[in-house]
Amino acid sequence: MTALPNSRGFGPIATTMTPLRPLPHQDVTLTPDGWLGRWQLVNRAATIGHCIAQLETSGAVENLRIAAGESEKSFQGMFFTDSDIYKVLEAIGWEAGRSDITEFLPFVDATVALLQRAQAQDGYLNSYVQAVKPAERFGDLRWGHELYCLGHLLQAGIAWERTQGRADLLEIGRRFADLVAKRFADEPFICGHPEVETALVELYRTTGEPSYLDLARDMVDLSGHQLIGEDRFGYPYFQDHLPVREVTEATGHAVRQVYLTTAMADLRAELDDRSLDAPLERLWDSVHRRKMYISGGLGARHRDESFGDSYELPPDRAYSETCAAIANFMWNARMLLATGEGRFADEMERGLYNGIAVATSVEGTEFFYSNPLQLRSDHDGSDEDAPSSRLPWYTCACCPPNLARLISSVHDYLVTTDGDGLQIHLYADGDITLDGRFGATRAAVRTGYPFDGRIEIGFDHRFTGTLLLRVPAWADGQRVVVDGVVVTPDRTDHGYLRITGGADTVVFTLPLPISVVHPHPHVDASRGCVAVTRGPVLYALEQTDLPDGITIEDVLVPATPEVRPGGTDDHLMATVLTLAGGRVRQRPDELYSTTPASSAGSGEVELRLIPYYRWGNRGGGGMRVWLPTT
Repeated sequence: MTALPNSRGFGPIATTMTPLRPLPHQDVTLTPDGWLGRWQLVNRAATIGHCIAQLETSGAVENLRIAAGESEKSFQGMFFTDSDIYKVLEAIGWEAGRSDITEFLPFVDATVALLQRAQAQDGYLNSYVQAVKPAERFGDLRWGHELYCLGHLLQAGIAWERTQGRADLLEIGRRFADLVAKRFADEPFICGHPEVETALVELYRTTGEPSYLDLARDMVDLSGHQLIGEDRFGYPYFQDHLPVREVTEATGHAVRQVYLTTAMADLRAELDDRSLDAPLERLWDSVHRRKMYISGGLGARHRDESFGDSYELPPDRAYSETCAAIANFMWNARMLLATGEGRFADEMERGLYNGIAVATSVEGTEFFYSNPLQLRSDHDGSDEDAPSSRLPWYTCACCPPNLARLISSVHDYLVTTDGDGLQIHLYADGDITLDGRFGATRAAVRTGYPFDGRIEIGFDHRFTGTLLLRVPAWADGQRVVVDGVVVTPDRTDHGYLRITGGADTVVFTLPLPISVVHPHPHVDASRGCVAVTRGPVLYALEQTDLPDGITIEDVLVPATPEVRPGGTDDHLMATVLTLAGGRVRQRPDELYSTTPASSAGSGEVELRLIPYYRWGNRGGGGMRVWLPTT
């Protein structure tokens, strides 16, 4: 098997069919001193090794030994634990393209060899089915997750093929994919948990074999025809209630929904299928204009990890699963490549700095699965479904490995190119290798973003192409200096500044406004509250920053509070804010009273706000993003 020339060397998305195209995986590097580079370093130094250890202690690797006939132990964990292994292998594969992964190679080599031994002669591979119910292959497509696991296996193999030219892991996945295609050649089917569809598109991009693209297309087209069968959650939970081209609202399990739309975006690109444009736009509007938290989190209901009704966004009961925010990042990345519209990069940025970043601790070894925007001061966090602090691992451990694979490849999403030049969508301190078509062969980007809005771009030779710089939706008053001269570039309809005429250096300064945000009036759960942002970063109030004797539930703020920068917290490695004029509510003791609560005579309290993504790193206690007003 030989990879196509347009696939080898690239990152998670290797399409040539979109107006904008990613750069090769090694052509963007992040400096360890920058915000994003530091996270990537922690991911490499701590998170991946932690995940490997947890895969062993949780029994996930042992399950494969059982499937291979090498262990007499009982199966442990969820029936889709294989996918956690595959995501960690994918994370290491992307790391192999940018850093020394010698310490991880024993795990990789041993695990790939174990997968080869566990794989059935006909290509089937699923440790749960092989170990627990070998006679029931593909017997429960609604819940079985066999094809979901296959998707992650394929993505892991693709990572290794693209960065190292190593084909053994991809060959395992390809044998399983070929079996699926043969098994269901004459039988309509879909998977109860979308994910394999986008992986099959990427497998097509890697191998050039059109049958994989056909299989992905068929699965997406068959979604919504009630093939999954009745279930207590109903067809909308599985996005099997309406064909994808007829859907008007995001419904059901949030991760399932967004992985499905990601596949739709992939197919739209590869097949030039314009019939997917309208449903993709409707779904995007539904998610981002009516069903998304201010953090970029998705999923309002714990019962089925699902979207709620429009504007049903309770902050204290937000499920907001980490995997859903990651899936949304991936969906918006594909929409960005297809359209060049800055709104998609805006949502990638929102998720990255808030709804995704909040899921991992400063040390990179503890994680949130669900990410509420409020934690009550007396919350019992003993249940891992709604913990009061990050945990090292979970029974359902899909999120930590998903974080690992995203951050090991996050630099692949920052910059694109086209026939005219270079586009910078997300700002991070790092270096970009260019192919010389526009004079320059290297660009150095220096910035303290997201806490400093100055972005300096220096080229090794004069850059003669068109440079597009995204202006975030929250930004105003930006300044551009080209070769020492202040200029006023054209602004595109898609939210970018267009710099032409050549440049050796560009200094782009984005003021980072402190904004007081009000919820839509239909968001009942946050009515009468405000949130605070600075640039792309969402802020929160923590109980630990309040004076003794004040409970976070009793804190009120002015409707238009004065908020100013409060310096840098070295432990949190972030800019904190100070909000003046806070008050403490005087409340009656009764649960229900005819006397309203009052803040009269309480005196003012100065409040310290920290980035939401850093909450929970200094011990327990309450937290809230939406602050009630006086």
